[in-house]
Amino acid sequence: MSVLTGGHSATDAARERTFGPLYSRNALAVVSRGLMAAKSSTWLILVSGFFEPVLYLISMGVGLGPIVGTVAGPGGQEISYAAYIAPALLAVSAMNGAVYDSTWNVFFKMNFAKLYQGMLYTSLGPLDVAIGEIFLALLRGLLYATGFTAVMAVMGLITTPWAILVIPASVLIAFGFASFGMGITSFMKTFQQMDWINFFMLPMFLFSATFYPLSVYPQYIQWLIQAMPLWHGVELLRQISIGSFSPATAVHIAYYLVMIGLGITLTTGRLRKLFLK
Repeated sequence: MSVLTGGHSATDAARERTFGPLYSRNALAVVSRGLMAAKSSTWLILVSGFFEPVLYLISMGVGLGPIVGTVAGPGGQEISYAAYIAPALLAVSAMNGAVYDSTWNVFFKMNFAKLYQGMLYTSLGPLDVAIGEIFLALLRGLLYATGFTAVMAVMGLITTPWAILVIPASVLIAFGFASFGMGITSFMKTFQQMDWINFFMLPMFLFSATFYPLSVYPQYIQWLIQAMPLWHGVELLRQISIGSFSPATAVHIAYYLVMIGLGITLTTGRLRKLFLK
């Protein structure tokens, strides 16, 4: 139903905007609604994704650390095993938080609550919805990254002032996964199809040089791993955590910037196709 304002409907007003029906510059309304809904959710659900990487860090870093000893970090610098896997697990934590919010939450809102249909019947455009939902996922990623960095500090795994940059870098990683996660979820229609997300996330977690160097794999496996987004996040946070930067640092950042651009484009296009027919 169109709402008349001064003789013009909401649809007419949308067409007269700079970005047409795609963007009304009101993504904040989506964020505000999400934060209000979060107040009624149990905090245990919110923090559950944070504890898994922390437990891995304690069990693997502390448990296996004395056995493994030191390993070669970025630039060949020798670091403890705990310091080696901690940035990788931080990247995993950022990925988990962003993916959970941008997939399962979005799946429920899209297919059961019919929330996005209602939003797009107002003056909001699909880009407003996409930006708002992705921003909510980033808040979760930021929360996880800040908490995990504090755990690293308590365990004595932060040895350089550069390490504070792992927090914004983790948000960049979360941004990349969140922007794509929402777009991919728009293709899913059943819970069984959603299991494919975990099917792809688990190999990334295990094989993105999270627990051991990339060099242990055959060359053709290394190329496959280097194409995975999590590997770039792991390597980026490792370099930042010890203050060892190289041209590869810019490559990792550029990878996520491209991922974000493609993801937002995919998500916006899918929302427009599904709900603005």
